[in-house]
Amino acid sequence: MATAMSVDELEKKEEEEFRTGPLSVLTTSVKTNSQVLINCRNNHKLLGRVKAFDRHCNMIMENVTEMWTEVPKTGKGQKGSRPVNKDRFISKMFLRGDSVIMVLRNPK
Repeated sequence: MATAMSVDELEKKEEEEFRTGPLSVLTTSVKTNSQVLINCRNNHKLLGRVKAFDRHCNMIMENVTEMWTEVPKTGKGQKGSRPVNKDRFISKMFLRGDSVIMVLRNPK
C-alpha cells in the first residue's frame, strides 16, 4: 500500500534529486555561475550561463553564444559549396526544455 507524501517531503526529495541526479549539472552551473554547452534539437549549440531552471529543463540563460552551421545554396557555375560556421550573441534568453538534447559542463 502506497503512502501519501507531504508537500515538505516532496520538496526535499526534489531538492535531493537536483543535487545528485542528472539535473545536478544545471544546479552546479547556477550556484557557481559557470558556463554550460547545450546541444539543441535544431542542431544549434548554446554556450552560456544558466540563471534558473526547472525539472523540465526550461532555462533562463545569460550571455549566450549560439553556434550553428549553414550550407549555402549553390548558385550558377558553382560546384558544391562548403558549410559555413555561424554564431550570434544573446544577452538574455528563455530556453524551452523540450528542445534540449544534452547539457555539458564547460571543462574550463
